[in-house]
Amino acid sequence: MTARPQHLERESGGADGLWCDIAVGDFAGRPALFLDRDGVIVEDTHYLGRAADVRMLAGASEAIARCNRLGIPVVVISNQSGIARGLYDWTDFVAVQAAIVSALAESGARLDAVLACAHHGDGNAPLNVADHPWRKPNPGMIVAAAERMKLDLPQSWIAGDRASDLAAGRAAGLAGGILISPRAEDAERAAAMGLRGGEFAVDVAPSLADAVAVLLSRGRLIHTSSAT
Repeated sequence: MTARPQHLERESGGADGLWCDIAVGDFAGRPALFLDRDGVIVEDTHYLGRAADVRMLAGASEAIARCNRLGIPVVVISNQSGIARGLYDWTDFVAVQAAIVSALAESGARLDAVLACAHHGDGNAPLNVADHPWRKPNPGMIVAAAERMKLDLPQSWIAGDRASDLAAGRAAGLAGGILISPRAEDAERAAAMGLRGGEFAVDVAPSLADAVAVLLSRGRLIHTSSAT
């Protein structure tokens, strides 16, 4: 099934180094699935700045479509230091996102929000902020999405390929996170986050499709009034 790309309302368009697009809809009280972009939805090409270089990872579109059908908000949160470093700009970011949205639509999938942070300590002024609240591992993008969409953060999860993704989820008070095909050092760092009484659950999966399958099989993320 092919779906039309969903329209996202833009709240911040990059002038302050931050990007925030959120779909029109009622997400109140729902647990969300937060996703890193590169290495989770698309191949990580190390500073993806060209639409022509977008390569969807196997099963990612179908996994997102599965969440869509169950009424689970899907929110992308992405560090974009390539902009701060001058490797590409927000126009390139928009083109890459358009390519991703189009590819998702081919599988009947959509994103409910996209947030990005361009700040980095090694970037060019004024984007050379080393510890911006929105830059993962800080939780700013998650908190901003939750405030605008009225999400249920304590029941929400995050999937990413870096320990910093899960660190952001833990700092935001999410239920847990799943590492997608992590490097050994990221797996070790993320495993340590799952300690302290187990208030933040940590798991590992080879793909987003596997991560979503695990979460749903365990009854995670389901909003009871919309589950089918």
